[in-house]
Amino acid sequence: MAEQAEKEKPAKQGKDKDAPAKNEQPKDAKGKGKRGKKDKKDKKGAAGGLSVAGHPRASRQVRRAKGWGGLAGFALAAFVSWHAGVSVFDLGVRALLAGVAGYLVGFGCSVAAWRAILTAELHARIERAQAPDAAAEKAAS
Repeated sequence: MAEQAEKEKPAKQGKDKDAPAKNEQPKDAKGKGKRGKKDKKDKKGAAGGLSVAGHPRASRQVRRAKGWGGLAGFALAAFVSWHAGVSVFDLGVRALLAGVAGYLVGFGCSVAAWRAILTAELHARIERAQAPDAAAEKAAS
C-alpha cells in the first residue's frame, strides 16, 4: 500500500512548466491576450480613487435617475405631441428621441450631483479624522 501511495505522488513538486504563470492572461487562438468581464468590473474607479461608479449608493441612484429621466422625457414628449395632434408615427419618434435625451440629461445631472456629494463626504471624513488630533493639541497646551 505504501508503494502505491508513493507511485501516485507527482514526480516533481513545484511549478508545472505547462501551466501559465499567475500574471499571464489566457491567450485566444490568435495568440492575443483576452480579458473577461470580471477584469473590467473589478477596476471601478481610477487607480482606487474616488469614483461615482465605485460607490454603492451613488451607482444605484445614477441608474435610477437615468431610468426616470428617460421615462419622463418619453412621457412628456408623447403627451405634448398627442395634444398637438401629431401623427402616431411622428409621436413615437419624438417620444423616443425625447426619452433618449431625458436619459442623457438624467445621467449627466445625477453624476454631477454625486460627484459633489462624494467630494463633500470625503472632506467631512478627513475633518473627522483630524478632529482628535486638534483636540489633543488643545489639551496639551
